[in-house]
Amino acid sequence: MTDKTLEGRIALVTGASRGIGRAAALALADAGAHIVAVARTPGGLEELDDEIKARTGQGATLVPMDIAEGDGLDQLGLAIHQRFGRLDILVHAAAILGGISPVSHVDIKTWDRVVAVNLTASWRLIRSVERLMRESKRPRAIFLTSGRVARPKAFWGPYGATKAALENLVRTWADELENTPIRAALLDPGAMRTRMRAEAMPGEDPAELPEPSEIGPLIVELADADLGLPHQTVEFRAWKASRQVLSA
Repeated sequence: MTDKTLEGRIALVTGASRGIGRAAALALADAGAHIVAVARTPGGLEELDDEIKARTGQGATLVPMDIAEGDGLDQLGLAIHQRFGRLDILVHAAAILGGISPVSHVDIKTWDRVVAVNLTASWRLIRSVERLMRESKRPRAIFLTSGRVARPKAFWGPYGATKAALENLVRTWADELENTPIRAALLDPGAMRTRMRAEAMPGEDPAELPEPSEIGPLIVELADADLGLPHQTVEFRAWKASRQVLSA
């Protein structure tokens, strides 16, 4: 029987229709949370809802939306307030790669889109949900980041730059909220069997990479953890290795 450690909590998950966002939504739902699932693809959200219902008997709240449209994020915050009155958990997994290209070859349209999705939307999301999270008894915000922040690599410019800016933004926000119950975490999933990874590394054998579902237990753990300020990034690889040592 699944441990319902998050029973009754409201969890907003972006990028929920596939990959790590989908894995996060399923894991949080299994732990008892009600999922507010945000993604661009209605079909993917409906499939997620079907699986959550099959696993838990409860449906999700589906929000088909492009997070680059800031007004939509503002309206989302209002809708959550009107329906639930609070937000307990945020998992911000939505992001785009923007292609693999030399920095000087990135076209303006691509740059603007990557900044809008990976950075500006993150700020709009924080702005929209902070008041909702202040109404929670144990609010937790988890932001997906990347090893490209600490280890920049050729051709990953827009993605790495926006993830670096995201980390700065989240750490600043968390510092501002140190005297509130809200706690944030930055989570680096590393290389996983996702569509984004396949886009970035088309010659890589996906069978050698972990499935997104493997990160689900870590996200549930962070959603209920006694977190300090996010000075250090949580790395899935290190967490997995520690679990393997404990189980050996």
